[in-house]
Amino acid sequence: MAKTYNDIYIMARKQLKEAGIEAYSLEARLIVSQAAGKTMEKLMRDLNLYASDEFAVQVQQMVDRRMTGEPVAYITGQWEFYGVPLYITRDALIPRTDTEVLVKAAVTLFENRNGTPRILDLCAGSGCVGAAMGVHMPGAKVVMVDNSLKALSLCRKNIHLNNLDGRVICVHADVTEKPPLLLGVFDLITCNAPYIPTAELETLDPSVKDYEPIAALDGGEDGLDIIRPVIRLWKTVLKDNGVIMLEIGEGQAPAVEALLKQAGFINIHALQDTGGTDRVMVARIRRP
Repeated sequence: MAKTYNDIYIMARKQLKEAGIEAYSLEARLIVSQAAGKTMEKLMRDLNLYASDEFAVQVQQMVDRRMTGEPVAYITGQWEFYGVPLYITRDALIPRTDTEVLVKAAVTLFENRNGTPRILDLCAGSGCVGAAMGVHMPGAKVVMVDNSLKALSLCRKNIHLNNLDGRVICVHADVTEKPPLLLGVFDLITCNAPYIPTAELETLDPSVKDYEPIAALDGGEDGLDIIRPVIRLWKTVLKDNGVIMLEIGEGQAPAVEALLKQAGFINIHALQDTGGTDRVMVARIRRP
């Protein structure tokens, strides 16, 4: 018997709910709309249309992947971050709501300023932070840096997806080494570096540790192996009075504050996420 899109959506939703997936309704819509090649709005309009048997099989295969623990973002290849659409692959972390604190702080910093701020986004990953800043700050020029060529390829796709070509560019570099020559100077550095202590990686949810790139999570013994050189080496490309914003893990604020003070930063303070955890460290550099 032929099934409608709605029949297939209800089937997917039921299976995801029974598997204990919290956002089962949303994820079912994401899976069905991706398989159909429709936006969610168009899918909702077409729910009563009949779908092919091949389509039903494709949706079932995607649902099966989700029920084995694979994150829906990797199954659909799409995600949204700070209102910005993104392509997502297993070459980069899935953007988290916590990281939106970093973007909001950057947007707020330049809200009432004229000119063209230059922003450097380190450990760019999928390009979620750089792309979101580019979309929400139409006057900004953004340089995204990562040491993974696969991640940078994904960044470029997300730059193009959001019509940011020309204003947002990518550079291949290792943030544990000195900045490349001719990079220029910046008004702001943002960075969402790996910050999970190595010993805690095994305690992560299987959907994270079994699917997301460990290199983008592992911050070394105390979680600060990447943050240390970012503060020490990359402050050199900040303009006088320039700002650095670093996403951090729970309980890391005192140690990161000490590193920033040692490097000559001032006006150091933490911004909290929606759960009340210190999530982003903000500081300003003053040249002698």
